[in-house]
Amino acid sequence: MFGNARESAIYQVVRQAIIKTSVLRRLILTDASGFLNTNRLLWTVMRYQHVCLEAFGYSIPDEVLSSDEIETRLAPLYQRLRLPEGRLELISGIRERRLWPRGMRPSEQSIVSGQRAIANAGIDPQRIGALIHGSVCRDYLEPATACRVHHHLGLPERCQTYDVSNACLGLLSGMVQIANLIELGQIDAGLVVGTEDSRHLVESTIAALNADQSLTRETVKSAIASLTIGSASAAVLLTHKSISKTQNRLTAAAVRSHSQHYKLCEGGIQDQGGSSALLMQTDSEKLLAGGLATGKETYFDFMAESGWSSDDVHRSICHQVGGTHRKMMLQSLELSPERDFCTFPWLGNTGSVALPITMALAVEQGFIQPQEHVAMLGIGSGINCVMLAVDWQKSLNSGKQPAQRPAGEQLAATI
Repeated sequence: MFGNARESAIYQVVRQAIIKTSVLRRLILTDASGFLNTNRLLWTVMRYQHVCLEAFGYSIPDEVLSSDEIETRLAPLYQRLRLPEGRLELISGIRERRLWPRGMRPSEQSIVSGQRAIANAGIDPQRIGALIHGSVCRDYLEPATACRVHHHLGLPERCQTYDVSNACLGLLSGMVQIANLIELGQIDAGLVVGTEDSRHLVESTIAALNADQSLTRETVKSAIASLTIGSASAAVLLTHKSISKTQNRLTAAAVRSHSQHYKLCEGGIQDQGGSSALLMQTDSEKLLAGGLATGKETYFDFMAESGWSSDDVHRSICHQVGGTHRKMMLQSLELSPERDFCTFPWLGNTGSVALPITMALAVEQGFIQPQEHVAMLGIGSGINCVMLAVDWQKSLNSGKQPAQRPAGEQLAATI
């Protein structure tokens, strides 16, 4: 990256300064003529002065599916491979997950969560200048699921409206995009929303495992992660600080992509004996190792961007994969489990919704208090990583309400 020994020495000095102080955000070197050489940027500065995380909205299904019940449904597989009962909860730390009603569109609960975020913030919907639907699940391939959500929320015609797809990071990636629009002065407020529906994946996985007589104790491992997925919906409203009632400042972000790991978790529609089924294959051990390495490198950038040290992180909210992932990730980042809030034992891994809904519940239950630094530590298959720094001041959340579908529309099949 550097053209001579002198520049290389300068780089090493600056790098050590970043490691020791976490104060210097970016090094920009110029070429001999004094002009900026963009190839010499160490990373892109992602700091915000005008963005507030104003409010959350969320909804949770009523139907509960326990890990014990899944194992009961997998009795043919368990008996053939002589698998011990309780294995699924033991290796994942997930006691139960939830399912939406059969045939529900993701947009139906995204509308509910969006309505709750807007109500909690007390903002005029006409001030919202961007809507992003960021979940893995969507109504159709086209149009964007965000369009139906936009219509039912009564947002203005000039509101930017589109979907973002980034595995378990979809909502956090949407938050970064909204934050950038606010920081640039292009919008006053933006809404990120999404709904994950795990019913199809869990039921297809159970059926496939019972039907495949070639499976062994080793080959069955690639399907275990699919059985940990849960359903939920969440929305996050961000505003310019000039109209914020909370002054919950989003101050910095860090991102990283280790795309050499893109094959470690793949999901989609697959042919199963002449019929189609939603299935996912995951190399959980390699994904864990790759995720830990990606997270640790992103965290280095995150500390530099935020100006924090690990001691400055009062609360952490991580992606909700399971017990082993949480323990090893917190250890690798030198963060205390006592300062971390988790929901995976009873919600499972709810994909892109997992981190936002976990933070919403942490705020609602008083786990996050005024004047605290909150680290939102997201990671998703790919492997991609997004980390956000929030200076928390005040909560406007009014609490969870029963799930409901948009008035005037019937249930339709999710595609």
